[in-house]
Amino acid sequence: MSRHDREQFLADRRVGVLGVVDPRGGDRAPLVVPVWYGYEAGGEIVVQTGRETVKGQLLRAAGRFSLCVQDERRPYRYVSVEGPVVAIEDPVPPAVREDLAHRYLEPNEARAYLAATIAQLKDDVLFRLSPQRWRTADFAAFAADFTESGAESAI
Repeated sequence: MSRHDREQFLADRRVGVLGVVDPRGGDRAPLVVPVWYGYEAGGEIVVQTGRETVKGQLLRAAGRFSLCVQDERRPYRYVSVEGPVVAIEDPVPPAVREDLAHRYLEPNEARAYLAATIAQLKDDVLFRLSPQRWRTADFAAFAADFTESGAESAI
């Protein structure tokens, strides 16, 4: 994907899968969990989580994480990005929390969610990642080649 395409893909509303090193035990794999995230093209990625959660503790300790987002509809596409945590905001700013809720929920659902989870404001922190390394794939070209090859061999 071009830089513009990958940034727009990441900016679109998708659930991300966050990965962070988990050094708590010798044979543990990285912690990999789905998350809501915020991103505007050219900016930082923001992720909110509880201060005392395993995810929050690992993010703070590692000082970096990766995020992968995908479109599971054909032709498949994904963007994976990793980088350092450049800021931790503790507690999470209410405006950012509201933005995330409205990004993922319909307006009435977002208002209800924010009201029902107001206590999280004192328990949640915000991590800001500066994108450093990108990996992308857009299988549209491959799918077109595959479809054309299949059509030609059927003739």
